[in-house]
Amino acid sequence: MRLQDKVAIVTGAGSGFGEAIAKTYAREGARVLVADISEVGGRRVTEQIVGAGGHASFVRADVSQSADMAALLSHALTLFGGVHIVVNNAGTTHRNRPMLEVDEAEFDRLFAINVKSIFLSAKTFVPHFRQNGGGVFINIASTAGIRPRPGLTWYNGSKGAVITLSKSMAAELGPDNIRVNCVNPVISATGLLTEFMGVPDTPENRKKFTATIPLGRFSTPDDIANACLYLGSDEATFITGACLEVDGGRCV
Repeated sequence: MRLQDKVAIVTGAGSGFGEAIAKTYAREGARVLVADISEVGGRRVTEQIVGAGGHASFVRADVSQSADMAALLSHALTLFGGVHIVVNNAGTTHRNRPMLEVDEAEFDRLFAINVKSIFLSAKTFVPHFRQNGGGVFINIASTAGIRPRPGLTWYNGSKGAVITLSKSMAAELGPDNIRVNCVNPVISATGLLTEFMGVPDTPENRKKFTATIPLGRFSTPDDIANACLYLGSDEATFITGACLEVDGGRCV
């Protein structure tokens, strides 16, 4: 098992990419703290992991709130004795539409969940990692952060921030044996698909998006989970500051 004896926190683990990451980590031997703002989704994923013989516990968390981030660390210490890997997966978007149609409240929410969460994660977990000789952050960004397109301008900016933050964190925290990498998914058939497309989810509309992906399909949660598995494992001990495009060639 590639994550035997590791403890991982996965945010946004109640559905989509986070669900697949949490289940993959548990299958590979990690004890997983399933964090999500949705109790229904988070408890469902946790029950499925435990039912499959894995080790997991659910904690409701709003990643834009410092108290909730602190609670994640506290629960991990109480339940599992520490933390080795933090996957900052929780994220949101605004609907695909002209940039000036996005209002201030949407913008604030977007940056609170997608960007402030990275700040709060670092403030919460870096001291713990330093105290214990190292650790791993994996931040889920997006191809939108490196190949931005019209309609998702503010979302693109938030994911560009995640990419830059990940690289800067890696450079600063390397001497502490803290690795920081990010994963850039291309569009996927998750709960936010209609928002990303800005049009109804129909076969015809999907074709317009898959036509821009050389391998001819959307990413899947398992694609992202497998990338996170590698980056979280000891196989990647000399990899930090990397941003891995899991995009079927979209960014070529």
